[in-house]
Amino acid sequence: MRRADRLFQIVQCLRGGRLTTAAQLAERLEVSERTIYRDIVDLQGTGVPVEGEAGFGYVMHDGFDLPPLMFTNDEITALVAGARLLQAWGGIEMARSAEEALVKIDAVLPEAVRARAQAVRIHAMAPEMSDDLRIRLDGIDHAINERHLMRIVYHREDGTESERAVRPLALWFWGKVWTLVSWCELRTDFRMFRVDRIQSMEELDERFRHERGKTLSDYFEQVGHAP
Repeated sequence: MRRADRLFQIVQCLRGGRLTTAAQLAERLEVSERTIYRDIVDLQGTGVPVEGEAGFGYVMHDGFDLPPLMFTNDEITALVAGARLLQAWGGIEMARSAEEALVKIDAVLPEAVRARAQAVRIHAMAPEMSDDLRIRLDGIDHAINERHLMRIVYHREDGTESERAVRPLALWFWGKVWTLVSWCELRTDFRMFRVDRIQSMEELDERFRHERGKTLSDYFEQVGHAP
């Protein structure tokens, strides 16, 4: 993690007036406590209102705002293009969140940088995306985040249907096609399902815990590829 990113994360951790120890910050950011002590001194030296001391803990009261975000031209292009792609190809809530993110980024950028963001000429069109498919994506995304089992009825390529109980692990976008990466309780193995071939789905009340051999990391190891 870059030092600038680490300082930003420290400020985020201290927001809201919660007392936080150097040990907690060090564990979260995977650095030594000595590094945290130096970072706190640097933050205090630049005017960030961090109070406290080593061995006791640190706190930052509400009301402090970070300076305007600064991005390179390539970073601005990536952010804007990524948000526009999600607006076109994502779920309804995904698209709304992407739009809100663009608005927030635009609000904190200096005027000259804002002009560069508005000048990005990368756009995305997705006439294939129906409202039903967008709603389905949002539902799967929610189940993934909450670790809820799902029951799906899937229409195979050969025309047959099957009902499965699955642990939703991730959504992958292949360009026009979304797939659900999951652990299938029926096959007791990992399975990938095209979202546009899911005929119906239901998020169950039952939640699943991360179990060895059934996680997304295990899937990456199985296929010999990392995210």
